[in-house]
Amino acid sequence: MADTEQGIDFTIMYSTHRAFQRDLRRLAAAVQAGKAGSPRVLAGWENFSHQLHNHHSVEDTDLWPKVEAKIQGRPADQRLMEAMEAEHADLGPRIDAVDAALRSGADDLATRVQDLHELVDHHFTHEENSALPLIQDVLTPAEWKKFGLANAKNLGIKGVAVYIPWVVDGVSPGDKRDFLAAFPPPVKVANTLLWERAYNKKGLWKA
Repeated sequence: MADTEQGIDFTIMYSTHRAFQRDLRRLAAAVQAGKAGSPRVLAGWENFSHQLHNHHSVEDTDLWPKVEAKIQGRPADQRLMEAMEAEHADLGPRIDAVDAALRSGADDLATRVQDLHELVDHHFTHEENSALPLIQDVLTPAEWKKFGLANAKNLGIKGVAVYIPWVVDGVSPGDKRDFLAAFPPPVKVANTLLWERAYNKKGLWKA
């Protein structure tokens, strides 16, 4: 999963993307089962929305500007950055549409969820296939690490205590091991002893 050829490991990014896609599959299943309005499904959706907002807001403030500073005079790469920002902007109205439909029980909820899922899949594929190789080309491992620290700072310790177990919710043992290996050892200990237990008690998405 990780891309370490030039020193930058994208394991956390890939794992986070898979967590978003997993949650959208869970939401679609809840809609199909007629349980989208249950409290734990709504709590799962609220966590999804919070995590996605944080993920993209930190990219917009602490990642893309660093990349843009390195690609002056590279029109194709500049257009790619513009596309990343535009895709982020497109997601806002789709999330709002799903949220409104969830709260009101709108008949077209399934269509809105599918629309959001398709856009999320397109964006992640575009980012992984085009933006991450560009990041690998122009940023140093130290600069990538600073982005990770900015993400953690934006979440805060309480947010990190939810983010970590959220990402590994339902993943294979191997993927969980790879994800946690990208963090300092105390994070794995805290997740095992405290964070996962607290997260699991919430029963997100369990209608």
